[in-house]
Amino acid sequence: MKNKDWADRQVIVVGAARQGCALAEFLAQRGAQVVMTDLKTEEELMDTVEKFSEAGIRWVLGAHPLNLLDDADLLAVSGGVPLTIPLITEAVNREIPLTNDSQIFMEQAPCRVIGITGSAGKTTTTTLVGRMVREELGEEKTWIGGNIGHPLLTDVDQMGEEDLAVVELSSFQLELMTRAPDIAGVLNITPNHLDRHGTMEAYQAAKARIIQLQNQTDTAVLNRDDPGSWSLQGQVVDKLFSFGMDRPAAGHRGVFLDQETIKVQTDAGIEPLFAREIIEIRGEHNLENVLGAAALAWAAGISPRAIAAGVEGFSGVEHRLEFVRTWKGADWYNDSIATAPERALASMKSFTEPLIVLAGGRDKDLPWGDFAGYVCEHVRHLVLFGEAVPVIERALREADVESAGGIQISRVKGLREAVQKAADVARPGDVVLLSPGGTSFDEFRDFAARGEAYKKLVENLS
Repeated sequence: MKNKDWADRQVIVVGAARQGCALAEFLAQRGAQVVMTDLKTEEELMDTVEKFSEAGIRWVLGAHPLNLLDDADLLAVSGGVPLTIPLITEAVNREIPLTNDSQIFMEQAPCRVIGITGSAGKTTTTTLVGRMVREELGEEKTWIGGNIGHPLLTDVDQMGEEDLAVVELSSFQLELMTRAPDIAGVLNITPNHLDRHGTMEAYQAAKARIIQLQNQTDTAVLNRDDPGSWSLQGQVVDKLFSFGMDRPAAGHRGVFLDQETIKVQTDAGIEPLFAREIIEIRGEHNLENVLGAAALAWAAGISPRAIAAGVEGFSGVEHRLEFVRTWKGADWYNDSIATAPERALASMKSFTEPLIVLAGGRDKDLPWGDFAGYVCEHVRHLVLFGEAVPVIERALREADVESAGGIQISRVKGLREAVQKAADVARPGDVVLLSPGGTSFDEFRDFAARGEAYKKLVENLS
């Protein structure tokens, strides 16, 4: 489909978020007859409709009528749209092909693509790899996007064969894709999005597609320290590269930590890449992200000099263990991206200081047991907020929080009250950490909106 003639093709795009709108505009510019449908009303999407008023898109809002499928050649699904809605299931019944913006980008891209997926760390790792590639190839030949927030379809016409695109891919995007990146990384696979996928097996199957769909010239990059990622070894089509804390087994290629130096083992031997001390971002999970980024960049042919330069000076991505301010002698951090208990657990482990943790939001049918166990042993004060409060409380009871001793627990309605409670109990030397473990959708549009609200609330403390 790389040189597909889209003229007069009837395409239904489901979901008027960033990905869907980029795809709709891309196809309309190439002569497709595009219908954009979304459950939001025209009033709710007024700004979006106005923004794309000259694109030649027909809008059907407030519902997904099945008669849209009567003349459809293709149904393109935005990442946040469940595949179980009637419009999509009926399209499948009628054998109308499904696609998404990432699939069409892969078909159109003239250059090599590095694709990155995982349950946690995707955006940090994608950003790091992008920095490494930019150091090697320059700004004009480096493209960074995908689920990280920028649909690369908007840039595909400017890309050249010698360029390199770095793309973050979610399980939602992968479950519809039939084409894989040239270098594909699976950072980790832990329970996440089970409210969407239903089972852990289905979720892992979606992630695995990023390497299953590769061909004989491609490279898969897996995490030796993560059971979910490393279990995919048998599904690698051709070349395997890896990363982990310890040195790979003899005959295996990969990146590892040797005392205080990150090194790479190849068929030619072992080569140092950079000193651990240049890594600025906190936490063991972020060390894993750096190792993963180095492995992906090395597999793509990026030099040690550029890999080290990409790491140096990198202080993190917004809403990911982001330092907000010191107030009342306590350091306040925004980790709104932590929308799964396991991710919140990794963030808590990044600190040795006394912790005040703000947790809650909306649960995704994920296990909270490990989170509760760690909280009981290491958190001074836990502030619970949002819809997930009863779920977390149940996990705490099962972890026997009553016998944990020093922990205090407060329960509030929403984020504003949670910040105020944390402000009331904060002491000099504490770390106050927003690391919710749940999604933002009970109160905010997305994790970024929640993080922005948190930062504003913290900045306004006086």
